[in-house]
Amino acid sequence: MKLNKEKIRQGIIDFKPQITTMDRYIIKKFIGTYIVALLLIIGIVIIFDLSEKVDKFVTNQAPLRLIIFQYYANFIPYFVNMFSPMFVFLTVIFFTSKMAANTEIIAILAGGISFKRLMWPYFISATAIVIFSLILNLYVIPPCNKGRLDFEQKYVRKKYTEFSRNVHYQISPGTFLYVQSFAPSNNTAYGFALETIEGHEIKSKLSSTEAQWDSTLQAWKLRDYVLRTFEDGVETVKTGRALDTALTVTVEDFYRRRNTVQTLPNGQLKRLIRDQKIRGDKDVMFSLIEQNERWSMPFAAFILTLIGVSLSSVKRRGGIGLNIGIGIALSFSYILFMRFAQMFVYSGALPPFIALWLPNVLYLIIAIYLYRIAPK
Repeated sequence: MKLNKEKIRQGIIDFKPQITTMDRYIIKKFIGTYIVALLLIIGIVIIFDLSEKVDKFVTNQAPLRLIIFQYYANFIPYFVNMFSPMFVFLTVIFFTSKMAANTEIIAILAGGISFKRLMWPYFISATAIVIFSLILNLYVIPPCNKGRLDFEQKYVRKKYTEFSRNVHYQISPGTFLYVQSFAPSNNTAYGFALETIEGHEIKSKLSSTEAQWDSTLQAWKLRDYVLRTFEDGVETVKTGRALDTALTVTVEDFYRRRNTVQTLPNGQLKRLIRDQKIRGDKDVMFSLIEQNERWSMPFAAFILTLIGVSLSSVKRRGGIGLNIGIGIALSFSYILFMRFAQMFVYSGALPPFIALWLPNVLYLIIAIYLYRIAPK
C-alpha cells in the first residue's frame, strides 16, 4: 500500500485504458444521472413555459396537435442543447460527491488507481455526450428550430409584416445593390439601385422605382427602370417600362431574420456566411456566432467534467450540498460568460471565433489548475 501511494504521488502508475468494473460503474452513474436530470428539468421547464404562453395559445387558437408536435417536440432538443453544459456539470458534481461521501473515491485511490486513471470513465461518458450534442447541433436542432420559430411567429409573436429599410448588399466584387424599402405584403422592393464599379469609377447603374419578385421566373421584375452606362467618359442612358433581371439576392434574403440562422443546416449556414461576406452584409456576425457556438458549446462537456471531478472527488465538511452549490454557481457563470462573449462580437471588440471559444479557454485553465491540486 505504501508503494502504491508513493507511485500515485509521483504519477508513475501505468495508465490502463481497458474498461474495468470500476469504469462501467462510473459510466453507468454518469450517463444515468445525466438522463434523469434532463428528464426532470425538461418537465419543469415545459410546465413553466406552458403556464406563461397558455393565454397566447388560446387567444391565437393554436391547435393542440401543433402545440405538442410542432412546438414542444421541437422545443425539447433546443433546450437540452442550450443547458447541456450545466446538466453535465451538475451530474458530475452530484454523483461524484456521493461517491466521495461514501469513501468510494478514497477506496479507489487506495487500491492503486491514480487520479489520472480515475478520469478515464468520466471522459468516456463526456465523449458520448459531446458526440450527442454535436449531432443535435449540426443535424437535429436546425430543422427543429424552423418548426419551433414558425409556430412562435404564427401563434405567439406578431406576424412578420414590418418593412426592411435601407438594405445594402455587395452581390459580387464590384457589384452593389441598394433597396430603399421592402414590403413583405407584395414582395416588392422600392427605390431599387444596382451599381457596377471598377476601381474608383462607376461603370453602370440600373435604377428602378420598384422591383417585384416573380416566383415563377425566380427573378426580379423592374418597373420604370433607367440604365446608365459609362464608357470612356461617355454616358449612355436607356429607359423602359419593364425589365426582368436575375440576381443572387432573392426574396428570401429580405425575409431572413437574425434568428433564421438557427434553422439552417451546417452546409447552408456555411454558404450563407460566404454570401454574406461577399455582400458585406452586417448580419454576418449572427451567422458566425451561430456557427462557432454550434462547435464550442459541446466541447464544454470535457472542461466542465474535469472541473466537476476535481472539485467533488474530495470529501468536504459541507457535504454534497456545498459541492452542488459550487457546481450551480460555476455552471451558470459559464453559460452567462458565453452570452457575454457574444456581446464582444456585437461591439466589434473580438472576432466571433475568439469570442465564442474564449470561455472554453479560460475555464480550461481553471480546470487544469483544479485537476493538478485535486490529488493533493
